[in-house]
Amino acid sequence: MTFRITGLSPEPFLPLYGLPDADLAARGVRRLVVDRAPGYPDRIEMRDAHLGETVLLLNHVSQPAGTPYRASHAIFVREGARETYDRVGVVPEVMRTRLLSLRAFDAEGMMRDADVVDGAEVESLIERLFAEPAVCTIHAHNAKPGCYSGRIERA
Repeated sequence: MTFRITGLSPEPFLPLYGLPDADLAARGVRRLVVDRAPGYPDRIEMRDAHLGETVLLLNHVSQPAGTPYRASHAIFVREGARETYDRVGVVPEVMRTRLLSLRAFDAEGMMRDADVVDGAEVESLIERLFAEPAVCTIHAHNAKPGCYSGRIERA
């Protein structure tokens, strides 16, 4: 089974980069300086931000479908990130080192299955979830804090 993992596009976040803190706050966004690593997983480049880098903490709609499974939660975006992670068959380290909750969705955005897995063993769960033909996408979330991690598709 071949899969593709993608991070978020930087486009919606570019206008936030460099804004004064008061302007960010008016949009419900907070700027933080990374004070521990790992701990601030960037959702664009799919890597942990490094000590001293700045990240934006904001709400993101990860499941936009008009179903009961519509979902949003807080995420980190590294300020200045511009290259979307997009790899086939490669699990980024930021996922490998965390407990993950995988949620499998069909074309209508209805959840078909879900499970928790150690990121070091995520491929087996991806394969099991995609064994169901109706599953179109899998959303990965960090299981402990619960924030959206990335999108997994069939490749």
